[in-house]
Amino acid sequence: MASPNSVSQPPSIPTGLSVEQLLDLYYYMRLTRSLEERLAALYRQTKVVGGLFRSLGQEADAVGSAYALDQDKGDILSPLIRNLGSMLVRGATPVEVLRQYMAKAESPTHGRDLNIHYGTPEQGFIGQISHLGDMVPVMGGIALSFKMRGEDRVALVYVGDGAMSTGTFHEGINFAAVQRLPLVVIAENNGYAFSTPTAKQSAVKHLADKAAAYGIPGVRADGNDVLAVYEVTRRAVDRARSGEGVTLIELETYRRKGHAEHDDQSYQPTEEIARWEADDPIDRYVRQLTSSGWSTPAALADIDRRIADELAAAVALVEPEAMPEAGTALAGVCLDPPEAEREWYDRG
Repeated sequence: MASPNSVSQPPSIPTGLSVEQLLDLYYYMRLTRSLEERLAALYRQTKVVGGLFRSLGQEADAVGSAYALDQDKGDILSPLIRNLGSMLVRGATPVEVLRQYMAKAESPTHGRDLNIHYGTPEQGFIGQISHLGDMVPVMGGIALSFKMRGEDRVALVYVGDGAMSTGTFHEGINFAAVQRLPLVVIAENNGYAFSTPTAKQSAVKHLADKAAAYGIPGVRADGNDVLAVYEVTRRAVDRARSGEGVTLIELETYRRKGHAEHDDQSYQPTEEIARWEADDPIDRYVRQLTSSGWSTPAALADIDRRIADELAAAVALVEPEAMPEAGTALAGVCLDPPEAEREWYDRG
């Protein structure tokens, strides 16, 4: 998706992207935020099953990094709960995300799992699990399969600052470094691991400094600047594809909501939240698009209206849909479910 196309572009665009692609980045960031706002409203109406995890203030790092992958080559990523934007870039739709959060029978997991815990390998993303850090060795294994088969593909995995303190993170990135695997590790430094500030669970000043222990490059970028995120990730993807191995990228951003929607954020200073709100990634990008002459307020307003229409149609479709029947719970989960469930699964 990120490969430059034939659309004409002003020479001042620093990343080599076309104007059409610049607007793509805006679309996906705005879609991420608007979809999560719609989910928050549904959550307050008790129509969301389970928790709601917002990425407010982190849209640029998810969208910009995912956009640097090449879908045509078969690159693949593994998101975390605040990487909805990366899934949308790779082809996830508001309808399936709404179905998943509302545990509908037609959701990607047929109501067996919630929020964005699902994957569609054909679209280029695989399902996450809740155990922080564990997806690093999983994606390392996928990258190893690329290398062993001689495929020109790259894997990308997201971790948070808290996940970098887990043993599985160490094991996974160490293995990937030793094997020189085509893997990009995105470390989202958003200030908190649940309620623990980064400074209280990591002694290094910058998370990227940890890369030196594994003999790989560690680079940092402004996670609220979508073009900076795209550029640093694209370089790491190119490096991985050329056989040079793993890069650890630290994206500095901020989690402007609590761990989940029920979290009152009492541990986050209000002045800290306000300071990062003033550095909102979407607002920054709008100013950059318009001041550089790459777009106009009217063109961006058209995109906003298109997103509003898409979400209204998606909610209208999903909201009245049925919840899964209790008798279908074991189908696709147990090796030998009861015959009635087997018949349901075979029909599905």
